[in-house]
Amino acid sequence: MSKKMNVESFNLDHTKVKAPYVRLVGITTGHNGDEIHKYDIRFKQPNKEHMVMDGLHSLEHLMAENIRNHMSNVIDIGPMGCQTGFYLSVINHDNYDEILTVLEATLNDVLKADEVPACNEVQCGWAANHSLEGAKEIATDMLAKRDEWKDVFGEDQ
Repeated sequence: MSKKMNVESFNLDHTKVKAPYVRLVGITTGHNGDEIHKYDIRFKQPNKEHMVMDGLHSLEHLMAENIRNHMSNVIDIGPMGCQTGFYLSVINHDNYDEILTVLEATLNDVLKADEVPACNEVQCGWAANHSLEGAKEIATDMLAKRDEWKDVFGEDQ
């Protein structure tokens, strides 16, 4: 990489990270002093694996709905186009360990779910593309490596 890009993740060497992990991407301060903390929640190893779209789509619905039951500061949680993770943005909350706890609770909610919220043509733009089982598989894989979430670059870096 020669020139610094405007998008933070474009400046990240994706060959050096070790998924899964949860990484603080940056903090943006608003005109009134509010702080937005943005996190990279990486489920899959970049350029080696990815989430299958119907499972990812259902996971998006489940996490977007359930994370707000654990934290009121959530602005948004949404998938990365590369299908390897999600971005989480929260306002006025800078406790990284609590973010990990909230994510763990949210993924456990996914495992307990018996349906995907808003999985219909009225509330979703691609309602036919969902898999509750796929979402649960992704959540199970991420939770199985809970002790690795803080280690962005792996032990050998």
